[in-house]
Amino acid sequence: MKRKVIGSMILAGLGFASNQAMAVAAVPCSDPALVTAVGVLQQKAASVVPVGSTPNGGLGFPMWVTIVDNTGVVCSVVNSAGASDVEGFSGEAWLGSRVISAQKANTANAFSHDAFPLSTANLFSAVQPWGSLYGLQHSNPVDATIAYDGDASTWGSGTTDPLVNNRIGGVNIFGGGLALYVDDNGNAAGGIRKVGAIGVSGDTSCTDHVVAWKIRNQLGLDHVPAGVANKGKDDAMIQDIVGSNGNFRSKSGFGHATCLNNPTDANDGGAIEGNKKH
Repeated sequence: MKRKVIGSMILAGLGFASNQAMAVAAVPCSDPALVTAVGVLQQKAASVVPVGSTPNGGLGFPMWVTIVDNTGVVCSVVNSAGASDVEGFSGEAWLGSRVISAQKANTANAFSHDAFPLSTANLFSAVQPWGSLYGLQHSNPVDATIAYDGDASTWGSGTTDPLVNNRIGGVNIFGGGLALYVDDNGNAAGGIRKVGAIGVSGDTSCTDHVVAWKIRNQLGLDHVPAGVANKGKDDAMIQDIVGSNGNFRSKSGFGHATCLNNPTDANDGGAIEGNKKH
């Protein structure tokens, strides 16, 4: 009799846990802030970055922009050149950057939380052999069966890109990935909350970071909590690497290298701490 009672209690407990799990389960990409962000990017993808112009530094190439939700599910993938066939993209944009943009979004989401953001740019020095997070870049690999699946003509098409509704995984350790935050003050939940992340790729890593920073600001999802940059203020790229003859170090431990045609201090929108280029 005692065993039956104990067994019934265990089953009841499992049932309770199962019911609770069902109660908190959320539909992927359903957060209202993400729904709005996806809609905006879907309509304005071509204006994310002017092709052939370099107000954000870099090379002026088209950009891939991926948004993931708080669990890492891809919500949207757009390209500033517009959805096209693979031949068209090969002449305009880096094809490899599509998956990298999703990888950056996954990384920023996976290693940021409600109280602490880490941009992919913040990981550049930390994963070097002398860094505090060495080896992180080899964890959580990209799921290649998802990354290269589907009709190439739909790549960059927004919510119909084959990456959407999947968790691609991957860890990227250079600029272009940022967590997305809302401020729920005044609502029942209250406070700052991470809703997902954005990944941008297609140009130099410094330009990718600056473009991601500006898009996040335009979407109103930049209520960033204290991070490692700007005296603990945010998740900006930190350009503080010094040294020579292969003996390079970041003063903060979270620094990122400068890039070809580095974004200027006047044009980076506050995205780079320690920017010396004017």
